[in-house]
Amino acid sequence: MLIHRLKQYALLMRLNKPIGIALLLWPTLWALWLASHGQPHVTILLIFIAGVVLMRSAGCVVNDVTDRYIDGHVQRTLKRPLVTGTVTLLEAWFIAALLGMAAFFLVLLCNPLTIQLAFIGAGLTLIYPFMKRFTHLPQLGLGVAFAWGILMAFAAETASIPFSAWMVFAAGVIWPIIYDTMYAMADKADDIKIGVKSTAILFGHRDIQMIVGLQIIFILLLVIIGGIFHLTSIYYISLIFVGAFFIYQQRLIRHRDPKQCFRAFLNNHWVGMIIFMGIYL
Repeated sequence: MLIHRLKQYALLMRLNKPIGIALLLWPTLWALWLASHGQPHVTILLIFIAGVVLMRSAGCVVNDVTDRYIDGHVQRTLKRPLVTGTVTLLEAWFIAALLGMAAFFLVLLCNPLTIQLAFIGAGLTLIYPFMKRFTHLPQLGLGVAFAWGILMAFAAETASIPFSAWMVFAAGVIWPIIYDTMYAMADKADDIKIGVKSTAILFGHRDIQMIVGLQIIFILLLVIIGGIFHLTSIYYISLIFVGAFFIYQQRLIRHRDPKQCFRAFLNNHWVGMIIFMGIYL
């Protein structure tokens, strides 16, 4: 019985789908390595890795709580624990609060600026799930929420947020808009039917062209970041591979097939990893 309950809680936190953890972790690692000039403090590194897992899990729980009346009408989310009733609403709120407190205790080990930014980050996590009801830009909300860890990483390492950090933040905001629009393209038919908004709906028949434009801007920002931080040729070679992956993603989404769009979304894990390897090496 206990094992079954824990399994349902893990499903609620989406621990069975670590892609979200990876997509949140990679930009955080970019920032930690850039801010520390390749030598992040071990304690800070461990705090941020644990914080990514906790906050992503908390975000999933809050998202499922707010979407509990919507998920039952979307094919991909039909079997989520709150929809099937295997986890109660009270349990979900308790888990979200527990995860949030654990993340807060972790951030208390950092400097005051990082703690202040953490409060804003928590607010962004709570606001994001509601954006799809009131605006066609929930992907922008996700981008800001996911990229907020970049500013926190710079604050933790340097006790400041320099201009260079904001450049990394800008790239960190655009990337989720790219991959989450692909994700939204997979759910577009269901979203239109139930009245949920997204950039995939906003962009309409120009969705693919808009993604191409955002991918180009993203790579250009990465080139600028390389110059700001005086990164070596290895980093710029990694950006060539990023471009190749983006071309592959375009091939996947060109017919707007939901399964292929989801594959393109998942492929972004490799984009994040390659960028980190370019920075690291």
